[in-house]
Amino acid sequence: MSRREKIYEGKAKILYKGPKPGTLVQYFKDDATAFNAQKKATLNGKGVLNNRISEHIMVKLADIGIPTHFIKRLNMREQLIKEVEIIPLEVICRNVAAGSICKMLGLEEGSALPRSIIEFCYKKDELNDPLVAEEHILAFGWASSAEIDEMTALTLRINDFLCGLFEGIGIQLVDFKIEFGRYTDENGDQMILLADEISPDSCRLWDSVTKKKLDKDRFRHDLGDVVDAYTEVATRLGILKQNPGTPPKLSIVSNEDE
Repeated sequence: MSRREKIYEGKAKILYKGPKPGTLVQYFKDDATAFNAQKKATLNGKGVLNNRISEHIMVKLADIGIPTHFIKRLNMREQLIKEVEIIPLEVICRNVAAGSICKMLGLEEGSALPRSIIEFCYKKDELNDPLVAEEHILAFGWASSAEIDEMTALTLRINDFLCGLFEGIGIQLVDFKIEFGRYTDENGDQMILLADEISPDSCRLWDSVTKKKLDKDRFRHDLGDVVDAYTEVATRLGILKQNPGTPPKLSIVSNEDE
């Protein structure tokens, strides 16, 4: 990897220059961070699991017409993606009260929300990614009104699909965080693409019956067995092959096998 040109390194991923113009290679690290990187650890195998889970979800979203930056998985830790101009906003969709909304509004964790709620946060680590209103987004030029509408519509479609996907494997989708980017195709047309990743790092996932947390909250709140929880999600999704009576092992399953 040292011979490749590094474009960007974040808390959980590294982006390298891709083999063709307009492409990047996205590498998933084993690093785990929480509370704006105040808490850090290395969790062996996390990057492999997130790479595979995110690929699985991105492919299924593309199948229902959601435009994404994903092209293909290259290996256990890397994906080939389209190069986009990331919009400096995190889009959060909440179905159940958990995390910061509980503290902000005095809600009890696990309480039902009247409807799915979409929030925008300004992507700025040094400011702890503050919650912002549409007025802020428009005033500072982070996105246009049309782009806000597009991101909102796509997020609601993604939420509908993911709720059904996870419900089918006994998991409740509590909330998730996604990012979008501007992409210009070969004809010069610009569009909004789903970017970054969708994985237990960016979703809150609870067992539908026991409410066991199967996501990054296990790391945030010292619940332990983080990689085991991610492995359980991958196994339920059918990504990992498992022999009866043995613990699940990481195994590549091609898209053709799904």
